[in-house]
Amino acid sequence: MTISPPRVPTGRPLPGEFAAYAADDIAHVVGDDAIAVLATQAERVIDLLSALTDPIVEGVTYAPGKWALKDVVAHLADDERIFAYRILCVARNDSRLLAGFDEKAYAEAARAEERPWASILADYAAVRRATLTLLEGLPADAWTNRGIVNGYDASVRGLAFHIAGHELRHLRAIETLYWPLLNRTESGSDPLETSRTH
Repeated sequence: MTISPPRVPTGRPLPGEFAAYAADDIAHVVGDDAIAVLATQAERVIDLLSALTDPIVEGVTYAPGKWALKDVVAHLADDERIFAYRILCVARNDSRLLAGFDEKAYAEAARAEERPWASILADYAAVRRATLTLLEGLPADAWTNRGIVNGYDASVRGLAFHIAGHELRHLRAIETLYWPLLNRTESGSDPLETSRTH
């Protein structure tokens, strides 16, 4: 039986390896390994959100004109798909300029409020699994490959940390803005407290 050598951490991206607007999000990411961070975050998201059901989340938003909770989670999956594609292109030395996208238009077209909550969570989990298998298969020297994404210079590890930082920002919003507005379960218990006991 062959024993694989331990994987070298990806390292944290340096300024100039990601969009300037993402700097604060990335600063909230703990650790120096994108794969470990994304795997841990996925567990946290699923643990937190799987305690909820359609009657609890339906229509929940914290202000008029803001996304509903279903929209937010569907957006996480959409955004990650796009960033994973960008990672693939840059890691494979594709020199094309990679375009941006309109997240509001994507969210409107996704019509997440019409989908079952379990379907949205399953989609999120599937996207994260695909991202992790992509990252786990990258050669060590690919992490510092660079490309032009939406007009800025980005490395593979910068894009991976961008996924993590972006997700953390939305998680903070979910916990502080959405969670206090969620309906309680029929037993009267708080789904946040229930999810924290798993």
